[in-house]
Amino acid sequence: MVARLQSVISEEIKYQLKEQEGRENPDYLIACVGGGSNAAGTIYHYIDDVDVKIVLAEAGGKGVDSGFTAATIQCGTLGIIHGSRTLVMQTEDGQIVEPYSISAGLDYPGIGPMHANLAKQHRATVYAVNDDEAVRGAYELTKLEGIIPALESAHALGVLPKLNFKPTDVVVLTVSGRGDKDLETYLNYKKELK
Repeated sequence: MVARLQSVISEEIKYQLKEQEGRENPDYLIACVGGGSNAAGTIYHYIDDVDVKIVLAEAGGKGVDSGFTAATIQCGTLGIIHGSRTLVMQTEDGQIVEPYSISAGLDYPGIGPMHANLAKQHRATVYAVNDDEAVRGAYELTKLEGIIPALESAHALGVLPKLNFKPTDVVVLTVSGRGDKDLETYLNYKKELK
């Protein structure tokens, strides 16, 4: 239901691409993913089009091996959360493991079943983007475009250096929220960004 309601995002992507690029389909779709509503809306109308590469960025936190992560696709196991069978960050006996992310919106111990399936089927490529990479991406967007992204969307920006684009590629990255709510976190972030 959430994916269908959020599908207005991919409808708008198709409309704007047709208007601006003369085609409805990008080469890449990139979105952050926690529970997955933003990503579901971004990819909804493109799921069956294998020419469109789907890239999802989940919250790697302090690293997938650090014990401080919310990278459910990378670290989760099959389980049930909120009535859905999907990947869940849990102990061997099914108790939820507390996730960690600099972003409150991605700090979730599960993943939408649609995204878990897309990763399992290799229809989506999933990257765990750590806090440093996300903040670095946010600072770069702010500096270059004057747009302060939400910390959630900063994870999608943090995946860009991990990809190799051709100059002709059309890339759509959803910036799903505004960053004014995250300014204090950005300003207090103590790590030195290289």
